[in-house]
Amino acid sequence: MTATMRPSPSACPACAAAPAAEALAERALKPTQIALSLPTIHCSACISKIERGLNAHPGVRSARVNLTLKRASIDAAPEVSAEELRALVEGLGFEAHELDGASLGATATDRAGRDLLMRLAVAGFASMNVMLLSVSVWSGAEDATRDMFHWISAAITLPAIAFSGQPFFRNAWAALSKGRLNMDVPITLAIVLAIFTSLWETVLSGEHAYFDAALALTFFLLAGRYLDHRTRAIARSAAEELTALEVPRATRLRDGVEEQVNIAELRVGDLILVRPGGRMPVDGEIVNGTSELDRSLLTGETLPVFAGEGQVVSAGEVNLTGPLTIRATAVGADTSLHRMADLVAIAESGRSRYTSLADKAAKLYAPGVHILSALSFVGWYLYTWDMRTALNIAAAVLIITCPCALGLAVPAVTTAASGRLFRRGMLIKHETALERLAQVDTVVFDKTGTLTTGTPQLTNLAGLPRAAVECALALAEGSSHPLARAITAAARDAGFAASELSDVTEVPGYGTRALLNGQEVRLGRASWTGAAPLAETASFLKIGDQAPVAFVFADNLRPGAAEAVEALKSSGKTVILMSGDTTPAVEAQATRLGIPQWMAEALPADKSARIQALSSEGAHVLMVGDGLNDTAALAAAHVSISPATALDAARVASDIVLLGNDLAPIATACETAQSATRRIRENFRIATIYNVIAVPLAVAGLATPLIAALAMSLSSITVSLNALRLR
Repeated sequence: MTATMRPSPSACPACAAAPAAEALAERALKPTQIALSLPTIHCSACISKIERGLNAHPGVRSARVNLTLKRASIDAAPEVSAEELRALVEGLGFEAHELDGASLGATATDRAGRDLLMRLAVAGFASMNVMLLSVSVWSGAEDATRDMFHWISAAITLPAIAFSGQPFFRNAWAALSKGRLNMDVPITLAIVLAIFTSLWETVLSGEHAYFDAALALTFFLLAGRYLDHRTRAIARSAAEELTALEVPRATRLRDGVEEQVNIAELRVGDLILVRPGGRMPVDGEIVNGTSELDRSLLTGETLPVFAGEGQVVSAGEVNLTGPLTIRATAVGADTSLHRMADLVAIAESGRSRYTSLADKAAKLYAPGVHILSALSFVGWYLYTWDMRTALNIAAAVLIITCPCALGLAVPAVTTAASGRLFRRGMLIKHETALERLAQVDTVVFDKTGTLTTGTPQLTNLAGLPRAAVECALALAEGSSHPLARAITAAARDAGFAASELSDVTEVPGYGTRALLNGQEVRLGRASWTGAAPLAETASFLKIGDQAPVAFVFADNLRPGAAEAVEALKSSGKTVILMSGDTTPAVEAQATRLGIPQWMAEALPADKSARIQALSSEGAHVLMVGDGLNDTAALAAAHVSISPATALDAARVASDIVLLGNDLAPIATACETAQSATRRIRENFRIATIYNVIAVPLAVAGLATPLIAALAMSLSSITVSLNALRLR
């Protein structure tokens, strides 16, 4: 049998082109998602200025800035490049770095918090309804009426518990499947046994059912879990943030022709062009061009360093003043930025081995509860030969000993302590941060951006000739060099006007030159202007044949830095300064603050190794830092703090975020943490005393599961009230 051929449509050019045109139109309509990191924003005014600037761009469809994440999310037309928008934000006066959206993974929405809140609401609503039905039973409902109320209670309780109790059920199963016990095992057993005995009583037309007890138990425990969750931000992986900071695209040179390629396409030996303002996409060696590199995010060096042919560069460094051609020597997972991410991941996994006070209590508490309940069941069964009575008493023992008070002991205190510290400008992120902070005996500070503001300030403006300042202002205004920006800011604030210059040219790696009334003027390095180098950070102005004029800079201390160091030393803690900056700069700052131990020119791996060495010697180290070069050290420390102005990756790697500029609250936080730990231990003692009194009553058969649930609730309220004393 021959197959019949369907006639094909005529080859109409318009019809043939339509699908391709539609696909092209669809791509044109689909916006490009661009993410920018904005590490220097700090208030709503910053957000408004950046959003207005971005939304004013004709190719931007919408732009939103998140202050918590310090990130801009932009929907732009396909023809708009991330570099174009980064330059726009830089033009508004804010530092900006492109983030690789694919590397950021899921959004930072609080799904876990919403999930817990929803389960808490369901348990609370169901509990109130079952309590109303129980009131009718307590009031004297009998026989068929009582049975009906019990069955209605069962119909409400079973689906509510099945939904609301999932966090406990999952955690209990995870622990049991690995052959260990945690707090959720006795919790789950108590809930299941309360429901089982209630169903049994209902089937046998018994007088008492304990559905309300099971729901109340679930509600109180979920309240504790939600309190615990709300004490901290949902931390994303610091290694993920580091990866996202990598440049997603690069300009590769092939036979002198530029081509834009994804980072994944780069290979060792490729020639890559990095323009001024661009971040190094790979590790490599400069083969053409001169410039200056900003290494502050990676090494903590306050000043840019000269970059010329033959010099080695690392991924993540920023090219400041001139185009550079580099030959790739390490790409992808082999770059220094990736190695730093690996250090962070290793350090984070080490921190996760810390055992909280609640976990230590569970290790001792859970086996005892199960053994006691089992012995009660066996004893009463042998005494009465009544399965029903023995099961009811076993359930009462489990409920009355259920670690609801222990479950609230930690979150109730941490919530109160977190509120107290938040009012003082500190945000607690990690659930065990307060416990670990209370143990600190050694504090390690980074210098640049942590103890200091991280931005150079002109210190000798008042002593400079007016003509020199006006000339330097004219030369500095067109440069993105940090020292040039400092001159511009100081001179403008003082009311100086720029001189009229011609032929202004920036010489990459050296400075800026121009003509003033026919004579050459230069602003830049000492060697380029014929000046003798100074011990302080300085830039030099050379006007014609006149002697060079020095513009001297200093990195100012953060507010409260001296007070924090002094308070920590007074409390008996060892204080260490550790920085990637030069030896003279670190030594001068250590002397200024009275810090006897310091370490200069430290690479990220050096900082992490030093903290690990201190930890191996028995020290409990608090690390305070803000840069990419601090992330591994922050994660390796026993507990860590970063300022809100820190880069995203540093904030994510830390346990506590300092919301303001003042460092003084750090010493207060250590005291509050010690008080909080004392309150937690007090709560454990309260729970223990409660069990010592209540358990014998339950074992003796003097407490029904309902009375046990009420007693458990009373202990939980007592624990919560004790925690509020911390406020």
